[in-house]
Amino acid sequence: MHKRLVNQCTIDLTLIPVGPILIKSGKEGADPTKPDMEFVETYHQNGKSIYLPGSSLKGAIRAHAERIVRTVGSDHPPNSDNGLWANDPLNDKRDYLKDKSTSEIYKLSCFTDQLFGSTKIASRLRVQDAYPDPEKPVKLEERNGVAIDRVFGSVAVGPFNYQVCTAGEFKTKIHLKNFSLAQLGLIGLVLRDLNDGWFGIGFAKSRGLGTVEVKLNSAVVQYPGCRLEDGRIGTIGQQKSWPNTALLGASEFLAENSYGFPENDRDENTLVAAEEMALGFGVQLTWTGQDQVQDLFYRAVEAWSRPLQGATA
Repeated sequence: MHKRLVNQCTIDLTLIPVGPILIKSGKEGADPTKPDMEFVETYHQNGKSIYLPGSSLKGAIRAHAERIVRTVGSDHPPNSDNGLWANDPLNDKRDYLKDKSTSEIYKLSCFTDQLFGSTKIASRLRVQDAYPDPEKPVKLEERNGVAIDRVFGSVAVGPFNYQVCTAGEFKTKIHLKNFSLAQLGLIGLVLRDLNDGWFGIGFAKSRGLGTVEVKLNSAVVQYPGCRLEDGRIGTIGQQKSWPNTALLGASEFLAENSYGFPENDRDENTLVAAEEMALGFGVQLTWTGQDQVQDLFYRAVEAWSRPLQGATA
């Protein structure tokens, strides 16, 4: 399925620290004036700055997505094809995927593996590094801490100091390709919970660090193999068309659905109308601002409820 590109979504968002956050560097520097735990840094825009690695953000997003799926589904394969589940990564050898074709592996994989990938199938989701907004400078400070011995109640390690970011804004993008609306809906639920503080990012989350506010700037859904004809979205070389306000899942573009994508995966009455992509080839819909992007997620979450209904039928 990765050999073709039928639909793709780019979510532009800003992460704003609500409290202190720290994503630690993997090594300690030789400078004795720096804290024991430093924020990860990189060179960006002709200078050195802290940033939020895309790998760290994706890991936090995946962990909470699995939590959501297990809450309403299970952690093991169901008896029917309609069940919703997320595998246990510490106790899943995936023996049931041996000697299977790519499409069979996808159908047999759990919901989160289908979205985030595994050792057997590639990921459909990519998260960019989040860099500071130059107009909203970050504020760094140092804090002190100790590790307490759980038996004696005394100091086991420390004192040590660590660097945290307490202000600023970090911009990033989430890219999703060849997706079903249910997969987009799950990402919407994860971003909702991140904004509400149900989980955090980085170091010492259980000690109050890592809480952020999520600001949804825009979302763009593109259909590279389509064009606008008489006010409708039509596929190039095929006899399919939809209203110019249609939000379409991957199955809508497939003549043979060997991967088992949900059928009739569409919402034809969104708030925005399609327009041509750059260079006049392809079609895209653009949601701008917090309210419009929230409406997009609301429609995608409606599709997310379908596998839940199948699991409880």
